[in-house]
Amino acid sequence: MKKLFMIMTIALFSTMAIAQDSEPLYLLFEFMHVDEGQGDAYAETEAFWEKVHVQRVKNGDCIGWDLWSLQPSGQKQGAQFMTVSLYNDPVKMMSGGDFNKAWTDAYPNLSDSESNAKMEMTAKSRDLTHRVFLVEIDKTKDDFDMPLGTLAIINFMKAKPGKSGAYEKMESEVFKKYHQSDVDSGGRANWGLLRNMLGYPTEAYATHITVDMFTGYDQFFNGSNNGPVNEEQQKAYQEMNELRDLKSVTHGTLVRKVR
Repeated sequence: MKKLFMIMTIALFSTMAIAQDSEPLYLLFEFMHVDEGQGDAYAETEAFWEKVHVQRVKNGDCIGWDLWSLQPSGQKQGAQFMTVSLYNDPVKMMSGGDFNKAWTDAYPNLSDSESNAKMEMTAKSRDLTHRVFLVEIDKTKDDFDMPLGTLAIINFMKAKPGKSGAYEKMESEVFKKYHQSDVDSGGRANWGLLRNMLGYPTEAYATHITVDMFTGYDQFFNGSNNGPVNEEQQKAYQEMNELRDLKSVTHGTLVRKVR
């Protein structure tokens, strides 16, 4: 009887683990352009908002928030920063939660005039260029907890019309094993595949995003991912080019994190 109980307990925890692993992760990417001379003001803005995001997590509005510094970062090369809000519920992602409550919880003694000044500072310190609503549809198996300083290579992909499903299948069934091999050998920290939830293949700049994470540039340049491409991989790349276009690549460094 005791042995049977242990077997049932193990089976229960295994089922719970599978259920937790299968829960989709939803992500809101927000890209920020900071005008020349506003760098310090923007840093102050995000330091202020970080405390609000801490309360949002405590209140259950989201499960995390990150700030990433982007490269290239010149004034004419697009956004220099990106914030990422993490959710386990797409409804919460679209509604955003109760920001007023999170604001009051984070700064209970702030007067109305001080709150208005902080909002004005936020607006002046950066321009929110665009938002992307995403769902994670595949990833490597790893225990990477993404500490500050993590390097993310963000690849913006556009699936060709009518080929989104085939593209996703190839990422998961062909390329994922190469990424997993790199993770297992210490060549990279993590890989994930994200789908643009609101973009249409003929209109969206990117229908999908892949993210390769590294502990830093040392792992990026010296990891096993920089090894020679074999014949099988070369054929896979050729087939992949028939399914999607690589629109652009951005490097991000994690500078703030709330969990």
